[in-house]
Amino acid sequence: MTGIELSAGTIEYTDTGEGPVLVLLHGLLADASLWDGVTTALAGEFRCVAPTLPLGAHRQAMRPDADLSMAGIARLVTELLERLGLRDVTLVGNDTGGALVQLIMAGDAGRVERAVLVSCDAFDNFPPGLTGKALVSSGRLPAPLFGLFMQQMRLRAVRRLPVAFGWLTKRGDAATARWLRPLLTQPQIRRDTVKMLRAAAADPAFLVRAAAELPAFGRPVLVAWASQDRVMPPEHGRRLAALLPHAEFTEVDDCYTLVPLDQPAWLAEAIRDFTRACNTVA
Repeated sequence: MTGIELSAGTIEYTDTGEGPVLVLLHGLLADASLWDGVTTALAGEFRCVAPTLPLGAHRQAMRPDADLSMAGIARLVTELLERLGLRDVTLVGNDTGGALVQLIMAGDAGRVERAVLVSCDAFDNFPPGLTGKALVSSGRLPAPLFGLFMQQMRLRAVRRLPVAFGWLTKRGDAATARWLRPLLTQPQIRRDTVKMLRAAAADPAFLVRAAAELPAFGRPVLVAWASQDRVMPPEHGRRLAALLPHAEFTEVDDCYTLVPLDQPAWLAEAIRDFTRACNTVA
């Protein structure tokens, strides 16, 4: 992990491999390790940059005045690209990371050459499913009570419930348990998480507005979806692909929302094939 000081605070990120740049974004209560299996498969051909964003599993607390709305975190990603001097990137997002990718596609996408949306929040599906609604609702609690409420997530039986991670991943419980540690042990991370969840609850229609701008994104997009997803409807993936002028849609079986955890080899191959095809056309 490398750290970089940005306007909101210190953002940690992994930076592996050489070649065309992939920037990979995770979702709520996850960190950059979501992408470990994918980046291991791709590092021989791509430079893979995966930041840990302030979405509840970060280890470095943000500044008290940091903008932790979804729009604010999307701007933080753009700031990271600028500070690292990254251009012509393939921007990849899963879960709420895909929502951030859509915000960037609809706004300041000057450094983005192409995008990959992987089973993610879209349209009016925010907060997404039982999991997202339960988490955003719990963010109404004061940070100390939110911390007490989240302590039950130490139990595997609770993490595997549909209102927790049970409908997000089939095989990634060890990773989800690890992601929760900063939230369960650090008061300032709980403070950040509550702030982020309250900002998200205050603007649930941000993806509806972004969708209205997506047809103007004229670069290639891969929309990759879990066919068994119960949190992010596959129909939303098809709608996104239809909305974007240069998009293709593909599905993968035997996984839930967190495709990078459940099917990393398949996703790595899909990203590789997509970028190769784009380069061939170019």
